[in-house]
Amino acid sequence: MIEVKDLTRYYGQKRAISNVSFNVQKGEILGLLGPNAAGKTTTMRILTCYMPPTSGTATIGGYDIFEQSMEVRTITGYLPENPPIYPDLEVNDYLKFVAKIKGVEKNRIEKEVDAAVEKASLGDVRNRVIGKLSKGYKQRVGLAQSLINNPQVVILDEPTVGLDPKQIIEIRELIRSLKGEHTIILSSHILPEVEQTCERVVIISNGRVVAEDTPENLTTRMRGSERVQLEVEGDEDAIKKALGSLPDILSTRIETKDNGVCKVVVESKSDLRKEMAKSLVDSNLGLLELHPDKATLEDIFLHLTTKEEGA
Repeated sequence: MIEVKDLTRYYGQKRAISNVSFNVQKGEILGLLGPNAAGKTTTMRILTCYMPPTSGTATIGGYDIFEQSMEVRTITGYLPENPPIYPDLEVNDYLKFVAKIKGVEKNRIEKEVDAAVEKASLGDVRNRVIGKLSKGYKQRVGLAQSLINNPQVVILDEPTVGLDPKQIIEIRELIRSLKGEHTIILSSHILPEVEQTCERVVIISNGRVVAEDTPENLTTRMRGSERVQLEVEGDEDAIKKALGSLPDILSTRIETKDNGVCKVVVESKSDLRKEMAKSLVDSNLGLLELHPDKATLEDIFLHLTTKEEGA
């Protein structure tokens, strides 16, 4: 649905992004992750035809952002970091205005506004003045305007910035509800936002793509091995013997022991959780807990961006 190839953008002598490339599949939610000033907003502005790149190209729905920018705008909804709302208008009137400037046919305007209001859960406030709404509802209005005319692609720049925890959860659930029906690019520097909303992430640092994959695959690639935490009741030597006899075990470490219960960390070349459990039980050791210990998206982000900054 979206193909981005070697996008580069300069502001004067300052390079904002450099050779940015990635793809987004139809119906996918992609997270564009990076620290502040990494180049996320510049990339989104280029994709929405708000500004041209210095070099490189991109297509959205098969339309080229250079040659067919009007077609790109027709199938794309955009929510910038600061929602483009008119505080003196009522929600319903504002969305009708947006529908008109997006070229929606007159006999379809009411239907499109109703659909956007329903998707953004604005039914209770559709006749209220935007300026008197809470920040969370204003953000919903901004999201609703991006959904007018049912665009194939929705691009959201920091959609939860400045919201309280309850409002963040509401907007996050709303975005997830759009999956499948719309292809979504979501930018953020808030790690839980991306981890809980997006299926795949592109990490940008200093204007360059430093990683692109699912959070799970990035975790595996970063660590290079499987790590499991266990709580086992029994003798330390017996635990090490039971686990050390398995193939592909790289290390077995007893971290703590309290009242006969050992906390153990095991690293292996492959997923051996089933084999670990069987070996411990066969050795008459009490297995109280076993769970994978994966690197978090925060670990991955800090590793990649810190490495990039030091390059």
